Amino acid sequence: MHCHGMIAGIFSKFGKVGVIVGFILGNGILAYVTTGNSEAIIYFKEILIASLGLLLVPKNISIDIEEIIGKSKLLGSGPVARIEDNKETIYKLNNVSETIQDIADTYKEAAATIVEEEEIEETKNLKIFIEELQNNLDGLEENILYDDMQNNENEEILKDIFKELNINGQITRSDLLEIFANHNNYIVGFDNVEISMKLEEDIKRVVNTINETYKKFKLNFIYKQKIDENKRNLGNQLDGVSKVISSLANNLEKNLEDEATKFIIEREEIIALAKERNINIQDLNIKQERSGRYIVTIYIDSCQNPETKRGCSVQIMEKILYKVLGDKIVLQKSTCGLKNQTNLCVNTYASADKYILQLGVSKKTKDGSSISGDSNLTIKLDDGKYLLAISDGMGTGPKARQASQIAVKMLQRLLSSGFDKDTSIELINSTLSQTTEEDTFATLDIAILDLYAGNIEFIKNGACPTYIKENNKKVQIIKSLTLPAGILENISLVVYDKDIEDSNILVMCSDGIMESNAEYKNKELWVRDILESIETDNVQKIADIITKEAIDNGYGITKDDMTIIVARFIKR
Repeated sequence: MHCHGMIAGIFSKFGKVGVIVGFILGNGILAYVTTGNSEAIIYFKEILIASLGLLLVPKNISIDIEEIIGKSKLLGSGPVARIEDNKETIYKLNNVSETIQDIADTYKEAAATIVEEEEIEETKNLKIFIEELQNNLDGLEENILYDDMQNNENEEILKDIFKELNINGQITRSDLLEIFANHNNYIVGFDNVEISMKLEEDIKRVVNTINETYKKFKLNFIYKQKIDENKRNLGNQLDGVSKVISSLANNLEKNLEDEATKFIIEREEIIALAKERNINIQDLNIKQERSGRYIVTIYIDSCQNPETKRGCSVQIMEKILYKVLGDKIVLQKSTCGLKNQTNLCVNTYASADKYILQLGVSKKTKDGSSISGDSNLTIKLDDGKYLLAISDGMGTGPKARQASQIAVKMLQRLLSSGFDKDTSIELINSTLSQTTEEDTFATLDIAILDLYAGNIEFIKNGACPTYIKENNKKVQIIKSLTLPAGILENISLVVYDKDIEDSNILVMCSDGIMESNAEYKNKELWVRDILESIETDNVQKIADIITKEAIDNGYGITKDDMTIIVARFIKR
């Protein structure tokens, strides 16, 4: 941490942006200097959050703990001051984004300088090996092979030695003597016993020295490859962070433009109607998404009762918003001023979903395993959409669990922080590829539900098929052929869109469910067949029935970790 703080201090003369850039640089430099890899970069999400917090504090605010606890207000001098502060924030966010992008490009350029032509790379490696070998022969000057090994005119002999090592991983006494003989360099003297013993000892020492040198060379070569790979991953991760900061700046700028040009009349009407009902709105922001959904953020005086929210007049505000905007609006999220010891409540309202979501989840751990390698997620995102996800770590037990947990936790954090889905999957993939000493892979099966627009977006990365049971009882199968996250440096996401229909049932599962039936050559079909035959529309019962059937397929033995999510959509 001293490195981070020192560099941040050096850059502090450039203001908050300088502090952030300095801390990021310190993070990258410390990671490479100490370990030669970029594992520490996974904490850039936390750096991003802290950076945004730092940037959003106006310059003229002096931090005083007592004021924060007892007296501070969320907003300073009203909407005008907030817009001006946000304009400055946009400028700073863009600067930070450009700076991080420059750092990302630097790492990418450094990784790109790795010579790709095999012949040139082979020549370079041969030169390194010969230098190391000749250095390691110091102290063996009396060895009969010393002069031949140190003489650069015998480079062809050294080339053949290196070639033999690359093929077999080591060299033997007979290999070495054969290489020398092939170049008309014969070792004689075995007639005399004393000379013969000396020759054997000399040859043995040189063979051992060659093998030890090659072993160290390979370790260094692998380590260098890992550093080069980490440079590429670091560049990609920084690139992703740069994109999301830029995206946040663009969204903030668009919101400001919307405030200045759109919903002016509606905004004033809402404030006036609220005032008539003794609700004092300090500030108000209205935005409308592509789907038509309204999202309204209202800053009002603190509630009198944080439990009942009577002072916040939620129901009254919902009626006012419906009257002005012409859409049913409900409370989405509430930050209570009393609980946070501030003078303002922040209430976020959104257009009510047009579909009701019912969820059922069933999980089983492989027999004999203490922990499941599957992880699942069912949450509501800040934009009102729902995220359903299953990640299946390769194998079973703690290693598999670690991979799947990394995948789902990063997915939740990244999507909640404003990262788009493509960047999120890329960051998860690059993180999994370097998380542990062993290869760590995990599938990702994602469904993003927009219950207002009536649409599902499926994102699959090495995952099992998803099943949708329609009103006519037929089952549609949605699948992809992509590899799990963590296997490839660059991955291609398979994304599908589908409109939601009333009473549709969606089923997502891990391969422990799908692969359980040995009678079916095409494993995905048995889940489809049983789903078509199930009469109930109770989502939990459906999840339990399919899980029980999967266990019965193994004659009562759970042969793999099993996870299933069942969702049903009911039109309001």
